[in-house]
Amino acid sequence: MIDKLSWIAVYPEIVLLVMSCVIALVDLGVKTPRRSLTYALTLLTLGVVAIMEANTALGGQIFYGFGNMVVVDPMGSWMKCFSSIALMVTIVYGRPYAADRDMLRGGEFFTLSLFALLGMFVMISGHNFLVLYMGLELMALSSYALVALRRDDAQATEAAMKYFVLSALASGFLLYGLSMLYGATGSLNINEVFNAIASRQVKHQVLVFGLVFIVAGLAFKLGAVPFHMWLPDVYHGAPTAVTLIIGGAPQLAAFAMTIRLLVEGLLPLAIDWQQMLALMAIGSLLIGNLAAVAQTNLKRMLAFSTISQMGFLLLGLLAGVVNGNQLNTESAYGAAMFYALTYVLTTLAAFGIILLLARSGHESEEITDLSGLNQRSPLYAGVMAMSMFSLAGLPPLVGFYAKLGVLQALISSGQTSYLVLAVFAVMMSLIGAFYYLRVIKVMYFDVPHIHNAQPIHAPADARIVLAINGALLLALGIAPGGLMTLCAQSIKSIVNSLGV
Repeated sequence: MIDKLSWIAVYPEIVLLVMSCVIALVDLGVKTPRRSLTYALTLLTLGVVAIMEANTALGGQIFYGFGNMVVVDPMGSWMKCFSSIALMVTIVYGRPYAADRDMLRGGEFFTLSLFALLGMFVMISGHNFLVLYMGLELMALSSYALVALRRDDAQATEAAMKYFVLSALASGFLLYGLSMLYGATGSLNINEVFNAIASRQVKHQVLVFGLVFIVAGLAFKLGAVPFHMWLPDVYHGAPTAVTLIIGGAPQLAAFAMTIRLLVEGLLPLAIDWQQMLALMAIGSLLIGNLAAVAQTNLKRMLAFSTISQMGFLLLGLLAGVVNGNQLNTESAYGAAMFYALTYVLTTLAAFGIILLLARSGHESEEITDLSGLNQRSPLYAGVMAMSMFSLAGLPPLVGFYAKLGVLQALISSGQTSYLVLAVFAVMMSLIGAFYYLRVIKVMYFDVPHIHNAQPIHAPADARIVLAINGALLLALGIAPGGLMTLCAQSIKSIVNSLGV
């Protein structure tokens, strides 16, 4: 008999599932090209789910459902809330783009997005290896279909195939690693795995062997080197609205899944997985920034930028445990969570500009397409400039405090090796500043091309959301304390639940 608490634990997921099916059925009777009713129902669903999750997070409780297979805690609830908001913003930005490219012939754009979000929810709240994997696959299958939504576009189809093949390989890595841990510990439950490892009665070599495959699978979902191969091609080849769906909310789900597995389940093996994260962070910062300098396509540049940003995120994750001392976990993992949230916020603004500048027959995804943007629209140029400054880590924008929090976590560890990593990260950020500032130079100082001189038309809802998005980049940079505290307290609740 399933108890009441179990149903409460998955109540938002049930609402999301039911509404996804309802929207799919309602859309069959919608005849308008822009799918206005489907669009309104999708935004309403996302708004309701976000409010439900925020209300749960503010309660601050931690409880489990379905035999400890599902967990509800502040970190998970906030990540689900912000994922819903990120997808809502993505759909507002992406609807005009999708309509101009005949991607709204059916309601697949909306329903597949909702099913992808459902997969993210399961990933975030899963407390069992099989539940986590089911959530991952639901998100991935929906994403493959979204990338290939423009069936007559060879570039999108190629991107979908690359994404499918490489993602399937990474999922295989992850599943094999989880099976190794199950074989070693005899449990699929994350808490039981943690206790079995902490007892030191499981052979260490078997655990590390499984850990290598798990970290490889997680690194693929985060887009970290050397598992980054899919990212530039998929970002470039997918329709831009779908690129933002892949590059926004799923990053939060991947981060939450990483916390579930590496912190809640495998924290006693931190000395082993931190070494792997350190190597991936170095590679991501180096390759991401150097490759981005050579890009002329804005989407590919932002893809390599994502790789370098994930390098910074990994630096936060590897600074939590120092020589077996776990006093730094709250600040380090809290800084990493803050980094993930602010990165997604900045990415939404940057891709939002690319989407709103695109028009029928023209993608507007080359850096030169932004030439003279300030003369055409000071608002768009201003929001894009703030996005670039934030990604570069310049004050007073929120990206500066995200990077500062990670660097402080590294330096406060007191380890010479971590201090060297912090210096290396700052040097790589200086390289990154070049290609971010190049975009700003093109917008403000270059003469508009002939095909860029046309007036910009965007729906009122998209312009309002864009203005709010840009304002948040500045507001959270001026007053980051509230969000930083929220992240630190969310991580603290997880660490306290482990009893370490």
